[in-house]
Amino acid sequence: MRLAAVAAASLLMAIAGCQTKGADSTDGVVRTNEPSKGDVTSFGDAFDGLKTVSDVEYHASDQAVAEATNQFRAENYGNAGALFFKATQLSPNDGGAWMGLAASCDRIHRFDLADRAYGRAFKLVGASAEYYNNVGYSYLLRGKLQDARKSFLKAYELAPNDPTVANNLKLLSSSVQNIER
Repeated sequence: MRLAAVAAASLLMAIAGCQTKGADSTDGVVRTNEPSKGDVTSFGDAFDGLKTVSDVEYHASDQAVAEATNQFRAENYGNAGALFFKATQLSPNDGGAWMGLAASCDRIHRFDLADRAYGRAFKLVGASAEYYNNVGYSYLLRGKLQDARKSFLKAYELAPNDPTVANNLKLLSSSVQNIER
């Protein structure tokens, strides 16, 4: 009997502690990561100027992309590809990770994987100069010089002052003039 009375009293206290949408609530949503005006930290400072969770720009793939980029620059393309793949698994909507994966696959001549990664990257980054430049370089590595030229020219239209695009167009013209068998 006492146990039932204690349980009923606890239930009444819990119900009394619940809030329904009242006059001081606008939409009934509790936002725990955004402090209210006048709230202070445990050190007595105001929250003004401090970053909240919604302000922080961190992605789970950041560290993997940084490591992969270092491996790519060191010409360790297999390692770079593995790390870029890890980054795409951590953040499937990271267009930069997909571009890095595609470029790494190009360098190890896994063009089938590169094509899939470029397809995913296009959905995320769109028709950018970087995208067309990388695809053009992929075609250049495959020996598809006409396709490479089309992609490089699209990249040039989007970014006429980009030195990488200009260098790749020069590289393409030298490839056409100096065919080695």
